[in-house]
Amino acid sequence: MALIGSREVGAQGFGAMGLSHSYGHADDAESLITLHRAIDLGIVFFDTATGYGLGHNEELLGRAIRQNRDRLLIASKFTHRSHGSDTPSVTARQAVEASLKRLGVDHIDLYYLHRIDPAIPVEDSIGQLGRLRDEGKIGGVGISEASAEQLRLAHATTPITALQSEYSLWTRDVEDEILPTARELGIAFVAYSPLGRGFLAGGAPTEADDRRNVHPRFQEEAVRANARRRRVIEDAAERLHLTPAQVSLAWVLSKDVVPIPGTRHVRHLEDNWAANGIALDSETIADLEAAFPRGATVGARYPAEQMKLVPPARAYA
Repeated sequence: MALIGSREVGAQGFGAMGLSHSYGHADDAESLITLHRAIDLGIVFFDTATGYGLGHNEELLGRAIRQNRDRLLIASKFTHRSHGSDTPSVTARQAVEASLKRLGVDHIDLYYLHRIDPAIPVEDSIGQLGRLRDEGKIGGVGISEASAEQLRLAHATTPITALQSEYSLWTRDVEDEILPTARELGIAFVAYSPLGRGFLAGGAPTEADDRRNVHPRFQEEAVRANARRRRVIEDAAERLHLTPAQVSLAWVLSKDVVPIPGTRHVRHLEDNWAANGIALDSETIADLEAAFPRGATVGARYPAEQMKLVPPARAYA
């Protein structure tokens, strides 16, 4: 049973970003059905952010949790300013007050700094969140996409409950310094995009407004190269009578982190949830890691401007 702070959250949570059109058209009615099914399955940890759908995601999640609020752990995230935007900077207090209203709650269990603003010392941002925690408006203080050094600075300012970073078979950079640092400091590690934005499960963009269309890893040449590695996942799934998504998630779960896969569809949700009961043997894990060594995935995680806001990838020999 995984812990976020002192709260038991189960083996995996639910990342709600895709319910707000990030990966093409999303239907609120279908999304609510999926969220309610997630609660029925036993998922208690739900993750959203102020920037997902310009507030739509928090509002949608708020509608879904009303009858079950007390037994759920709700996490949200904020940035001081929208990347690439000339809008005024917002404070943590302004962001939290807006999130509380959109979610329809009087307390948010975990609130992250979504991206570290280059113009604002991380200690200042985390200090703001620490004061809001002391006032009872939020529970744990989190940070997303911090380097090991930034994580230490933040934790020295106010205790950090959780670090959220991208982590999957094709994104393993955190294993060098970031994940060990989180463990040393007793900080829970939350893995977003554990299925490689669907790629490791066999997914691909099909709509023009899918944000993956501008991601380097989803360009034609990168897809061809990375699909050769994905074949190892598919072979393991066939041999073990599982799905590629289940193999990929089982690998992440074997690392004692909390993945937060997301989906709009109940069938994918149930497929993901079934990974909780899968323990991969050491030979399968070794085969998967040999196919996806750190730094071998073709293409950057994000377009160039967004890469400026995440820890730099290490160059591997």
